[in-house]
Amino acid sequence: MLEYDDLEKIIAFLNEAERTADKKIAALQYGREKIRLARADYENKLCGREEAGEAAVKELEERVILLSEEETEPSLDNLWNYHSRFYEKLPHEMRERFAFEDLAGIYIENGKSNLFAVCIRYEETEGIKILPKGKYLCADCTEETREERTRELADAAVREYGAKTRFVVQQIVISGILQWKYHVQVFLG
Repeated sequence: MLEYDDLEKIIAFLNEAERTADKKIAALQYGREKIRLARADYENKLCGREEAGEAAVKELEERVILLSEEETEPSLDNLWNYHSRFYEKLPHEMRERFAFEDLAGIYIENGKSNLFAVCIRYEETEGIKILPKGKYLCADCTEETREERTRELADAAVREYGAKTRFVVQQIVISGILQWKYHVQVFLG
């Protein structure tokens, strides 16, 4: 590269090197998140929380999500290759500046539900929400118990922690082939 006399070739080479580095960073972040989720799942099993259905307060890092205005509930159709649906939502010129973790869920605020994807790389655009770092009251549930469990956690957040429920996250956790459950998270502050 240093032997190039053509500055345009040098710039093009460096641009491609940066794109390659971004892809490697995204792959490593994806791998790290999968490891973190697996560890959390095994820690829950070890503590017996999953079987007992106990709620727990967890400290979660800030997360950036992109909401889908069109899709509000998960289904086999919209979870299959859901990343492509979120890329298609973005203006063509912005797609390269976004990368998503392999995490999706339902974001609920003021009674409105939207599917979301967690962003690894993003820029400001319509539909971006920042989930703040802090304490969350969390519990696992199934599709059948999701609404009831969410209500229980929201009530417990107010009753036991004095927290007003601003939003709820129902993170989708793949539990088998074509099966999923939820990790409900209520922000405490």
